Amino acid sequence: MLRVEHIGIAVNALSDSIPLFEKLLNTPCYKQEEVSSEQVQTAFFKQGETKIELLEATGPESAIAKFLEKKGEGMHHIAFEVDNIYEEMERLQQEGFVLLQQTPKKGADNKLICFLHPKHSKGVLIEICQEIK
Repeated sequence: MLRVEHIGIAVNALSDSIPLFEKLLNTPCYKQEEVSSEQVQTAFFKQGETKIELLEATGPESAIAKFLEKKGEGMHHIAFEVDNIYEEMERLQQEGFVLLQQTPKKGADNKLICFLHPKHSKGVLIEICQEIK
């Protein structure tokens, strides 16, 4: 894994959260994007080399809606950038981690993504991601 690529934070409403994080981080939101396959609207901030991704559910069946219902607003996941997502998925499976999908899927910010089951990482949802070239 190369670096922390972003930290994902689940929020009830981007309209409330974007101004809050702009003040907190003292930087503007530089990008908003809908990922319809995940039923989520995202907003991105950058601090140094790390990004903060705010996630708002756009449908009641989305993973973010379920997370918010169960746990409320807060940290949802940590994403790590990798060189080759296919090799990293294979390596992680060999190390005993359980992947939430067997093939990477297209995520926000021009990335291929895969999540690891949080039961195998001390309750933290881990995302690995690779820039689509």
